[in-house]
Amino acid sequence: VQLQASGGGLVQAGGSLRLSCAASGTIFSINAMGWYRQAPGKQRELVATITRYGSTNSADSVKGRFTISRDNAKNTVYLQMNSLKPEDTAVYYCKANLKRSPLSYEYDYWGQGTQVTVSS
Repeated sequence: VQLQASGGGLVQAGGSLRLSCAASGTIFSINAMGWYRQAPGKQRELVATITRYGSTNSADSVKGRFTISRDNAKNTVYLQMNSLKPEDTAVYYCKANLKRSPLSYEYDYWGQGTQVTVSS
């Protein structure tokens, strides 16, 4: 299983970016998908998650600015980031909690990370 994240880049404060993360390989089902971020010198933190049925959860720091969504048919999760701030600068990682077969347990898989840099 591979998770391929894309969409990061350099943007000015107040700008927008859209991240995508596609899961591929032998996948039976995907439960929750989510985005996490890690800024230099800080611990990785949750940004937003979404269940298979569309229930979402997000960090207080991004509420009202970031929107998570997913396309189950494409095994893809998105993060629309608006009104970006310099403090949003971090490497953003996607995660999927999935089963590779009907009888397997669910495991977490991580993408490789994509850099988001917001200039002031």
